[in-house]
Amino acid sequence: MPLSEHEQRMLEQIEQALYREDPKFGRRVRSSDPRVHYKRRLVQALLAIAAGAGLLAAGIVLHRVYFEAAGAAVLALALVWAIVNWRQHVAKTRPRPARRASDHKRPKPAARGSFMERMEERWRRRQEGNRRY
Repeated sequence: MPLSEHEQRMLEQIEQALYREDPKFGRRVRSSDPRVHYKRRLVQALLAIAAGAGLLAAGIVLHRVYFEAAGAAVLALALVWAIVNWRQHVAKTRPRPARRASDHKRPKPAARGSFMERMEERWRRRQEGNRRY
């Protein structure tokens, strides 16, 4: 369950007070914070994107195919790396939906057989007049 805005502010104030009281503890806590790692990887990916774009531009200006190829490869890999890191960050920080009470009451589905077995079961139920399929 996500925190309310008031709870978020209170938590940030508590964290800041702890960091001021014990800087060593603050460094340890920050090193385990996934947001810090995400920001660091994002900065690294942006630097790699800039380097790739620079190599690509240098290759175009100097008419060197190997600079162009290296720049394009670095640029593509850095973009993929940035996107993957962004998606992982979003997946970790996205609030999970609350479960409803009706979700807990649903019976678990029985093990499903092959396609033909399921079709035969549906046919049998239709013949018996039970329309639940």
